Amino acid sequence: MKRLVDRFAESATACEDLGQLRALLGDATRELGFHHFALLHHSSLASPAGQRVRIDNYPEPWVAELVGRNLAHHDPVHSASRRMSSAFAWQEIGSIIRLGDRQRAILERSRHYGIGPGFTVPANVPGEPSGSCSFAVRAGAELPRGRLLCAELIGAHAFQAARRILSFLQPKDRPHLSRREIECLRLVAGGKTDWEAARILGISVETARQYVKRARAAYDVATRTQLVVHGLRDEWVSFEDAIPPSG
Repeated sequence: MKRLVDRFAESATACEDLGQLRALLGDATRELGFHHFALLHHSSLASPAGQRVRIDNYPEPWVAELVGRNLAHHDPVHSASRRMSSAFAWQEIGSIIRLGDRQRAILERSRHYGIGPGFTVPANVPGEPSGSCSFAVRAGAELPRGRLLCAELIGAHAFQAARRILSFLQPKDRPHLSRREIECLRLVAGGKTDWEAARILGISVETARQYVKRARAAYDVATRTQLVVHGLRDEWVSFEDAIPPSG
């Protein structure tokens, strides 16, 4: 799975259009053990005009119903995604938002079209439309739980690539990190806990925790996984050294 994440990240960087990214994400989706994916700005379903990310392999009749009946605005996956900074399984949605009759009906209709349990990686970038990358298995199948951390990394890389293709990314210098913050970032990428990082660097656990917290603040991200994604992009961390972090 680590090799899959590495290959995807490198290949996504080379994608020149959304068609290439769609094919790449479709291949990764199958390797992860899922059957469907949807990478999109949520507003792309309600307002197709303008520059928005939207690629998926959902059943066409289901997408047509979402758009034709203007259901996208009430999609519970999108509503939960807007409230979250970390990935979540769809079975957790009821604990994230209050599900109304309309939202329950949308989930039921998706199952009617053969879409089973899913997993969503939010993409809420300040100043941009809310978005997400979702993976789902067929109705009746189970989530590949051993691969969800890899799916979270791939989802983050995919959205980053889509934003680059559509010129949402603005060129800028990577944020300044201190030597200790970089050392802690690399240890986080290698799967180390704050306690393990403290032992390796000869510092207190609280000091290690603060270095990681400051690195997250520099990138304005909430999770260690998101921090590693940015560290890979900005080459603080090499693909060979990184494994999906545990939290």
